[in-house]
Amino acid sequence: MLEVKGVSKHFGGVKALNNVSMNLQAGEVLALAGDNGAGKSTLIKIISGVHAPDTGSLAYQDQPLHANSPLQARNLGIETIYQDLALADNLDVGANIFLGREPMKSFLGMTQIIDRQRMLKESREVLHSLDIEIPESSLEQPVRNLSGGQRQAIAISRAIYWNAKLLIMDEPTAALGVPEQRKVLELIDKLRTQKIGIIFISHNLNDIFAASDRILILRQGRVVGESKISETSREKVVSQMVSG
Repeated sequence: MLEVKGVSKHFGGVKALNNVSMNLQAGEVLALAGDNGAGKSTLIKIISGVHAPDTGSLAYQDQPLHANSPLQARNLGIETIYQDLALADNLDVGANIFLGREPMKSFLGMTQIIDRQRMLKESREVLHSLDIEIPESSLEQPVRNLSGGQRQAIAISRAIYWNAKLLIMDEPTAALGVPEQRKVLELIDKLRTQKIGIIFISHNLNDIFAASDRILILRQGRVVGESKISETSREKVVSQMVSG
């Protein structure tokens, strides 16, 4: 699904990425691990079209990837869910899933208005398809009233509704309680069965080992470790993060 070859990126005198290569298969969860400053954010921003690499190449679904903006990446099926979720707290679930892409309908044959009933109906359907439980009475409430886990689920549902094939998740379980963390991990497992490729960034090794198939470890802009989750340990991962 995704192949990154020999990517490097400089910001002035700082080498954020140095000859980084990685790949991702459809239906696979790849964890990115590393301390702050390791290069994780720069890598996902290159994949999602925020930055262009200085050297190296990317391929997506067997075609060269030259996303010059996040919008272009989204149009290709590459969605990023950042830690702040980018939800409009004052709007309801449907309005958030359709944010910026609202369906319109004719009103009295004279003007176009937002089709809120369609947004509600299709939001309900995408939530149901992912086994996300949000009470019917909450669907038309501002999302600020929902729990952290429910808000994370809405952000994921928005990406899936708009046909994401590759989903980048930045700290999806941060600031969630244990039951909500478990729900998000269950949702990631559901996405895996739908052949969505996932890049999973987390500082929580327990979540990484529970959700991921493989792990890629970055340190000071370089890949210092890569292995199947079943073939490594938390102790080895920490050692590679600290000492390479």
